[in-house]
Amino acid sequence: MTSTTVRPAPEPTRPPDAVPGAAPAPAPARRARPRLHALDGLRLLAALMVAAYHFGGRGGNITVAWGSSPKHQFPTLHSWFAYGCLGVQIFFVISGFVICMSGWGRPLRSFFASRAARLLPAYWVAVVLVAAVFALPAVAYEAVSPSDALVNLTMFQQPLGADRVLGVCWTLWVEVRFYALFALCVVLPGATRRRVIMFCACWTLAAVIAAAADEPLLDLVLMPEYASLFVGGIGLYLVHRDRRDVYAWGIVGVSLLIGQQQAVESLWHPAGPDDFSYRSSLGIIAVVTFGFAAVAAIALGWLRWANWRWLTLAGALTYPFYLVHEHLGWVLIDALHQKLGVPSAATFGLTVAAMLVLAWLLYRFVETPLTPRLRAALSRPRGERAQPMP
Repeated sequence: MTSTTVRPAPEPTRPPDAVPGAAPAPAPARRARPRLHALDGLRLLAALMVAAYHFGGRGGNITVAWGSSPKHQFPTLHSWFAYGCLGVQIFFVISGFVICMSGWGRPLRSFFASRAARLLPAYWVAVVLVAAVFALPAVAYEAVSPSDALVNLTMFQQPLGADRVLGVCWTLWVEVRFYALFALCVVLPGATRRRVIMFCACWTLAAVIAAAADEPLLDLVLMPEYASLFVGGIGLYLVHRDRRDVYAWGIVGVSLLIGQQQAVESLWHPAGPDDFSYRSSLGIIAVVTFGFAAVAAIALGWLRWANWRWLTLAGALTYPFYLVHEHLGWVLIDALHQKLGVPSAATFGLTVAAMLVLAWLLYRFVETPLTPRLRAALSRPRGERAQPMP
C-alpha cells in the first residue's frame, strides 16, 4: 500500500569536468507534481475488491461470522466476489509504479524513511486494535498468543512462523521484499532509465529461473509469483515518463503475459460441485489485464480529468481500510447479522461503511500526526537534533 503523490524524476548527471573526490554539487530540489487522483481511486477500488472477497467470496472464518457459508448468503454474487482476491494483483502493479516514482532521485535514507513512515504507524495501531478485540471473551475467534502478537509488530511474523494478527499482512511481507530489492538495486546506486530497465530485465529473468528451479530460498528472495506485477508497474512508470519508450512498453507487455499466467496458475481450478466458487481462466486474465490497463491509462494521462478532491481522501483511506477490514469485519458481521438480525446485503454494506469510518479515524488521528514525525526522525542525519515543534 503506497502513496501516490507524483514527484519529479530528473536523471542525475555528472558534469564533464567533474573531478573524482571533489565535493558533489547540491542535489536539485524535489518539486511536487500534480497528484494522480485516478491512482488513488484505483487503489480504493482494489481494496474494496479484496473486502468483497473476504466478506462474500470465500469460505473459512467468514462462515462463522455469517452463521452459514457466504455461498448461501449471496447465491449469485459470491461467484463474482471470488474474483476480488485479484485486487492484490492490482495493488502490486500500482506499487511498482509508485515505488519507482517515489524512489527516483531520492537518496536511500529518504526512501527508507518514506516507506517506513507510510507503513508503520497505521500498521502498529491495527495490530494492537485487532489483537485487543480478538482477546475479548465475547468474540468467537481465537486470539494469537501474546508472544506472536508482539512479533507481529515487526512485520516479520510470516517468515518467523508466528501466527498473524492481520490476515492481509502477508501482502505487506511481499511489499517489504520488493522495497528491499528496489532499494538495493536502484535507489542505492541512483535511479536512471538504464538502471531501471536493467533491474526489470534481470528480475524478470531471475524470477522465471526461480520458478523453474523450485528452490525455497530463490522463491523467498525473487518472488516469482508476483515479480512480474511489480515489474509491470515499474515499466508503466517509465511509460509515464516517456510514452514513446519502446523498452518500457516491452517491459509492460512481457510482465502482463507472465503475470496473467502466474495468476491463473495460482487461482484457477477445475469446476466441481464441492467448490465454494469457480473462477474461469478468462475471468482471471480479464481482471489482471484490467489492472495493467487502468494503470496504463493513468500513466498516459488519459484519466487526468478525474481530479476530484475526494479521490485523494479515497487513496488516504485505502491502507488503513485494508489493514483492519478483514478481521474486524468478521466481528461486525456476526454482531449485525446473527445477533441483530440485519439482512445479508445490509450487513455487507454497513460493514464496509463502518470499516471505512474506522479507516478515516486511523488516517486522521494516527497517520496524519505520526507519519510526518516518523519520516522526519528517520530522515534526520546522524547527530542532528530534532527541532522543537511550533
